[in-house]
Parts: sequence; structure tokens; C-alpha cells
Amino acid sequence: MNKKWATKRLTINLASREAERLEKYCSITGRPATDVIRELIRSLTVEETLNADCKQ
Repeated sequence: MNKKWATKRLTINLASREAERLEKYCSITGRPATDVIRELIRSLTVEETLNADCKQ
């Protein structure tokens, strides 16, 4: 079986309101939560995180 990428399962805890917001977004867009979360993670930048850490 040739996989496009390696898979790692991740469990996240969301507040009820966060879960409802994600479910509503997925329902409206027709996209699965996995794809939405993956896209959000890909949009993160290391540079922003490093700059924020330096300011603290």
C-alpha cells in the first residue's frame, strides 16, 4: 500500500462551543474536520511563534 504521506493520529480536546463551531463550518463547507484542521496547522508559521516567544 503506497501512502501519499505518513499518518499520525492526534486527539484534541475542544470546548463545546469550539466543537460546535467546527461542526457548523464543516457542515456549511462540506469539508471534513480533518481537512479543516490540517489546513489550519499548515497555515501556522514558525517565525511568528519565535517572534512571539522573544517578546515575552
